[in-house]
Amino acid sequence: MKLYSFFNSSASYRVRIALALKGLHYQTVGVNIRIGQQNELAYRRMNPVGLVPTLLTDDGESLSQSLAIIDWLDRHFPQSPLLPTADPARSRILEIVYVIACDIHPVNNLRVLRYLSEELKVSEEEKKRWYAHWIRQGLSAVEQLLLQRPPGPFCVGDTPTLADCCLIPQWANALRMGCDLSGYPRCKAVYDACTQLPAFIAAAPENQQDKISA
Repeated sequence: MKLYSFFNSSASYRVRIALALKGLHYQTVGVNIRIGQQNELAYRRMNPVGLVPTLLTDDGESLSQSLAIIDWLDRHFPQSPLLPTADPARSRILEIVYVIACDIHPVNNLRVLRYLSEELKVSEEEKKRWYAHWIRQGLSAVEQLLLQRPPGPFCVGDTPTLADCCLIPQWANALRMGCDLSGYPRCKAVYDACTQLPAFIAAAPENQQDKISA
């Protein structure tokens, strides 16, 4: 398998965590979204949306969208399942996943931030306020969801799930953007627990071969 990825794309980071938790070997192909490599014709043929990640399977099939990729991985490589089939765990996991992947990430990704700066001409300070607002809205919800269930090292249950695959990259991005995260102790506890695990360490942005300086 080949994973077309960018080192600090949170969506790419989610998939790298999933691959590592399942112990799957793959080749990384760096796509530098800062200079627009995702818009090149060859890449667009694999991923019409022009985003990362894209997974090229051993059968030559290309898959885009991180949640779709992880769903495919979970069905084809059922070891270390990331999304159980039974409720209530499945629904609890998806609650957290959708807050992050549908409510926080889409309004704070690189193309949105660039549109704010380049098209709407907002200041750097205004852009940071935008980013912090949606982090605050989303992580406040995740924190409350975590508080509704017994404390544990992970979002739901005793092993990492799709919820952790989503929370850790989002938290890492919020740290990188200088957001105030002091109000989310349960989220931080999950982040601290997960980032001690080998799979999460291997998937971290600073350990990717395509890492570039700021």
